[in-house]
Amino acid sequence: MARAVISTIGDDRPGIVNELTKVVLELNISVEDSRMTVLGGEFAVLMSVTGSEAALTELEIKLKEFCQTTGLVHLFHLTKDRDVTKHAIPYLVTVIAMDHPGIVHNIAAFFSSQEINIRDLKTETQRAPHTGTPIFNLSLTVEIPAGVKVNELRREFEEFCAERDLDGELVAGS
Repeated sequence: MARAVISTIGDDRPGIVNELTKVVLELNISVEDSRMTVLGGEFAVLMSVTGSEAALTELEIKLKEFCQTTGLVHLFHLTKDRDVTKHAIPYLVTVIAMDHPGIVHNIAAFFSSQEINIRDLKTETQRAPHTGTPIFNLSLTVEIPAGVKVNELRREFEEFCAERDLDGELVAGS
């Protein structure tokens, strides 16, 4: 089985997921992993798909045609399975704070400086009840390598968050 990652983005409207997955299904390709969401007024799709090499070649052609007729923009990239030979433990990280520029960068820099991989990251800004203050929510999954002292890392992360007025937590999980 071959693997590809596809991404599409365009004006949000009902039916996009149905239409896109129909193209995939008609080629007997499996959607193995996906993220689909509305960002601003755009609907964004990120999918990892598997199928025969011939089917993925055909998908690249059909996806281009589909996007031309629907006004979506797309990317298509052949890839391979992820190397999971490294032993790492997944941990969940959550951060809540009053919204301001740099939160994602600062969190990414913290984990990068520790040589800890970010596997998944999601952010969302909401308005606080009564005041309307923008509240920033971040959740991510990091992969902590074997040998890292988690209690020490947790303490450093808590200090890092306290210095930046972030409410952050690092807990075991997947």
